[in-house]
Amino acid sequence: MKTLYDKLWDDHLVQTYESKEALVYIDRHYLHEVTSPQAFEGLRHKNLSPWRLNANVATPDHNVPTIRGDSFKAEFIEDEISKIQVMELDKNCNEFEILQFDIESKEQGIVHVMGPELGYTLPGMTIVCGDSHTSTHGAFGCLAMGIGTSEVEHVLATQCLKISKLQNMQVLFQGKPQDGVTSKDIVLHLIKLIGTAGGTGHAIEFAGSYIDSASMESRMTICNMAIEAGAKVGLIAVDQTTLNYVRDHGGMSQQDFEQAQNFWTTLHSDEDAVFNKEIIIDVGTLKPQVTWGTSPEMTVDFDENIPNESDVPLDQVENLKLAKMYMGLEKATTLKDLSFDRVFIGSCTNSRIEDLRSAASVIKGQKVSSNIIEAIVVPGSGLVKAQAEKEGLDKIFEDAGFLWRDPGCSMCLGMNPDQLKPYERCASTSNRNFEGRQGNLGRTHLMSPMMAALTAINGIISDPS
Repeated sequence: MKTLYDKLWDDHLVQTYESKEALVYIDRHYLHEVTSPQAFEGLRHKNLSPWRLNANVATPDHNVPTIRGDSFKAEFIEDEISKIQVMELDKNCNEFEILQFDIESKEQGIVHVMGPELGYTLPGMTIVCGDSHTSTHGAFGCLAMGIGTSEVEHVLATQCLKISKLQNMQVLFQGKPQDGVTSKDIVLHLIKLIGTAGGTGHAIEFAGSYIDSASMESRMTICNMAIEAGAKVGLIAVDQTTLNYVRDHGGMSQQDFEQAQNFWTTLHSDEDAVFNKEIIIDVGTLKPQVTWGTSPEMTVDFDENIPNESDVPLDQVENLKLAKMYMGLEKATTLKDLSFDRVFIGSCTNSRIEDLRSAASVIKGQKVSSNIIEAIVVPGSGLVKAQAEKEGLDKIFEDAGFLWRDPGCSMCLGMNPDQLKPYERCASTSNRNFEGRQGNLGRTHLMSPMMAALTAINGIISDPS
């Protein structure tokens, strides 16, 4: 009896070495501008070419400004390092004939949003990218993982990757969430429960009645943050929800889809499969989650007290003190005591159309609080942006006082103009709240799009009910 991870591993195993490392075949390789330049330079130095051109898909996302307009070109980027990286991606993709959705493309976007919606992520694939949140694609029954720059070069040249097999963990999300509780809250609760090292050395398969009822967007959010729980891989079995999404986005002929479907429906763990670790969570008991500190595991219920030294084990006291000092929480008892400066709705975690609809439903007819310096919405891709504008979501945001932007990673990380200033506090739908992640000395609180929208309206953490 095999788990889904075991099946995908066996289907792609090329060779096992005495060291217990293995060579696996890679079906899809996503590239962006940050981790690929050295890899392409390595190919040139060794006089190598990509092994299989059509396995590769590229787009710039980390460094791109989100105020661009229709006639923007890479050479218009003001930051010199960012401009060089984006233009190098153009040069490398042109030279090696790799498909790229460049900064001028209407389909450009965050790689983990763009790939699935354009049909390049398909069930049963092994997928890699020089980006840790590649685990997102596991929502399609894929073995998907982030890799380093040297591995990017290796995959380009050989279409294979040398890795060690992971252990299996199953997380069952059971029940129906209360109003105001989303997939972002559920995965943040998991990380709070097991810690950022809880999944180390494991592939986490998410299952249970909640997952069965969840949309593909919600599943991608959960798999996206598997890496924040320490796992290299997060994945979900293929079901009718998966098939419907792929049929609508894959651009396949009906005949090809039906043939592939026969295989895709086998992509689930066998009934008697054994997992090395199992966790069961009743999502019906959960409240909206918000991070208070400088790690995703530093999470509390939105109305819960911020932990004190007496609330944590002795070996965690120093980290707690440092986190509270960095976040400016010395006088705060709960998150409701904090006032916010900025709100960011976007990132590869929460910038899909479902996320924007959720935030817009809260914001409609409201106004951004006068306490908020800036609130921005950054769609995850050109297609998400177009769909949102077709539905009038852009007008809802703009009428409320939000800034409506062009696609990109934006304020998720400080590699583009969208950054926090020192000591500014941000309600963010991204995936990491590390020190300086959104800008030097910036303070990040992770939450769902719905909670971020409420924070924008009220200027503080509020009760979604």
